Amino acid sequence: MELNEILRRCDHTLLRQDATVREIRQLCDEAIRYNCASVCIPPCHVAGAKRYVGPKMAICTVIGFPNGYNTTAVKVQEAKDAIANGASEIDMVVNLAMVRDGCWDDVLREIEAVRDATQGYILKVIIETCLLTEEEKRKLCEIVSSSGADYIKTSTGFSTGGATREDVKLLRACCGPHMKVKAAGGIKTMQDAEDMIALGADRLGTSRIVKLAIEMEKQAVAAMPSPAAPVTAPAPSPAPETPDGGQTPSEGPVEY
Repeated sequence: MELNEILRRCDHTLLRQDATVREIRQLCDEAIRYNCASVCIPPCHVAGAKRYVGPKMAICTVIGFPNGYNTTAVKVQEAKDAIANGASEIDMVVNLAMVRDGCWDDVLREIEAVRDATQGYILKVIIETCLLTEEEKRKLCEIVSSSGADYIKTSTGFSTGGATREDVKLLRACCGPHMKVKAAGGIKTMQDAEDMIALGADRLGTSRIVKLAIEMEKQAVAAMPSPAAPVTAPAPSPAPETPDGGQTPSEGPVEY
């Protein structure tokens, strides 16, 4: 798979708690340069990032992150605020306590409430696969597929594990054909990225792929031969003078 095709599927991500404005701007610059799908950043940076990139890059942010245990009202308000600040993509975390308790109607109602608040924008639902049983994953595929959301997403990257090949394959198989899959967390190599896409991931949440692209670019530049220095012909030495001050007659053409 071509590198450019992989990069176009990447949400270039920086969700570290202490991420600075300078780092967020660098992330945006990299995403624009490598034609990523979006930058995925903390809510507090959305307004500033939107002013910085304008229409050049989509801004994605996270809601109920990373634990998912905010109330539905808080998640709805977070989503509205993020959109007002310039986000065009919202990644929300499901309420995992509701999942564990089997309160499936409540899980669906919460996703639908955030969907109502984000009409016209992309909504991705993070289910945190590393904390779920296979039965719970399958049930969430059913619920998210019926909720009106655009994507089901594997992971926050802040729990006990990230995306696995097995989970991506399962989500793709169990979700409706209209539902897209985002793999996030633990995507470290180009092979990881290619495998996730081959198994059904439409988006990748990662910062590693752009970093690998930058490193590959540097290596390609370093491997290029240095331009040869121009060769300058030496100036001819003055001909020796004869005793009477004249030049010694040339004995024929000089070949350089």
